[in-house]
Amino acid sequence: MLEELSIQNYALIDRLTVRFTPGMNVLTGETGAGKSILVGSLSLLHGARGDTGAIRTGTEEARVAATFSIEGNADANDWLSSHGIDAEDDTVIVRRTVKASGRGAIYVQSTPVTRKDLAEFATCIFDIHGQHEHQSLLSEESHRRMLDRFAGLESDAARLHDAFTELTALKKRFETMEANERRRAREMDILQFAVEEIADASLTADEEDALENERRVLSQHERLFSALDELYDSISENRGGALTQIRSARAAMDTVVGIDDGLRDTARRLEDLFFELEDVSEVVRDYRGGVLFSPDRLEQVETRLALIHRLEKKYGSSIPEILAYYEEAKAQLEGFETWEEDKERLRADIKTRERDVLALANDLSARRKGAAGTLSQRVLSSLHQLGMEKSRFEVSVDARRGENGRPSCGPHGLDTISFVISPNPGEPLKPLSDVASGGELSRVMLALKRALAENDQVACMVFDEIDSGIGGEVAVSVGEHLYELSRSKQVLCITHLASIAARADTHIVVQKVVRGDRTVTQIATAEADSRVDEIARMLAGDRTGSASRNHALNLLEKYRR
Repeated sequence: MLEELSIQNYALIDRLTVRFTPGMNVLTGETGAGKSILVGSLSLLHGARGDTGAIRTGTEEARVAATFSIEGNADANDWLSSHGIDAEDDTVIVRRTVKASGRGAIYVQSTPVTRKDLAEFATCIFDIHGQHEHQSLLSEESHRRMLDRFAGLESDAARLHDAFTELTALKKRFETMEANERRRAREMDILQFAVEEIADASLTADEEDALENERRVLSQHERLFSALDELYDSISENRGGALTQIRSARAAMDTVVGIDDGLRDTARRLEDLFFELEDVSEVVRDYRGGVLFSPDRLEQVETRLALIHRLEKKYGSSIPEILAYYEEAKAQLEGFETWEEDKERLRADIKTRERDVLALANDLSARRKGAAGTLSQRVLSSLHQLGMEKSRFEVSVDARRGENGRPSCGPHGLDTISFVISPNPGEPLKPLSDVASGGELSRVMLALKRALAENDQVACMVFDEIDSGIGGEVAVSVGEHLYELSRSKQVLCITHLASIAARADTHIVVQKVVRGDRTVTQIATAEADSRVDEIARMLAGDRTGSASRNHALNLLEKYRR
């Protein structure tokens, strides 16, 4: 239930607080006084988009806050719990700020929330019916939602929608697999060739450097052998070789050391030099003896290197990169090899999901058809009470048809749901958009609201000029309907009809006044004489005339409970 609404700097309102009571709350006033501004501020708390143009001229931001009692409202308490918000004594304060900069802030209790969050929470605690909702009655999508809400099937419909969406995603994946089958086959051939080519090469990680070195040796054999001969002759004990010269130097050093011991350390160094050079000479000799020139081997090395270089151009800049590509290609091939298995598993999964979706859709369809009759009877009963005694109304549940004209399942099931009406005897049932006038749409909407109100936990219902386009006996029956609805729900109703206003438990008068040089909207609770004045104004535009006041007194006496 809405307990209090506070508004600041919104349209004609500078600062205003309205307190509401259980039962039927009626707001009346002259056209343009600001009644719909109150509904607009409530729309902000219902998740409507903030309009910076509604900020009062000369101010930077508009503020709206409301206090709600959510006692016994399980949906609202579940939402708060899921968002980590506590209700204090079953009371929740919702606040919203709209800034001239276009930014704003929304709070539930002291917790900031998004506009989407606000809309979700608001639908749990109050419902707004304005003139624009008449258009929603012309949409079959809204018909489906209303029927599901009436039948308590919203969670089942959401589960079907999720299951259908998942199934659609799987089918698209399957279609993509089939569309990519040729590309997959080409890729498999390419990868298979690469794997075989690399495997046949039997590469080792360090062989390229060794082969490059061997090729240098083989390709410069004559130059190498000539240099080895020259090197060996220079250090060996051949005539003029370094070892021969050092041997003579050792003998001379022995003579020097025999005479003067001061060069003994130098003599040892010379001896070490001799033996080191002798060892180098032997190594060069052995290496020279092992150097053999083989044209066949050079051809083999160059052929092997050419193979490696060709593979490097295709699969990597080095042997390690080629081997890494080889492992990656093998892994991809293994994945491709399981492609058919994956495809068959996906096909089987799709069939299972199709059965599940169809089962959900069939169950939902059966329950919709069962609820459609009940909703039709309740709406029709209300319409008869609302002055449409000769009308017929039906919630039609037909098979949904695909492009080929055959029954098909969609994200919302197997059904096409539409509200059809025959306002006058002898006329066939037709869609609301084809036959219903504005006044008839208002009554159909009220009848639906009353039927739906019996099946949800929303405690507050706001009606913005539901009486548009009606009068006389119809207005009386609409007022009675609203009053009966207010026995189980809190009703906030903006009206221009005295026969509706006279039934209010709380009557709030909205006025436009000038303070200083500014026009502002103000409110007052009408009681006793002030209420007679307002009802008289609504009846005849005359607050003081005896006829209008007597009529007002009679109305108030008639509807006093």
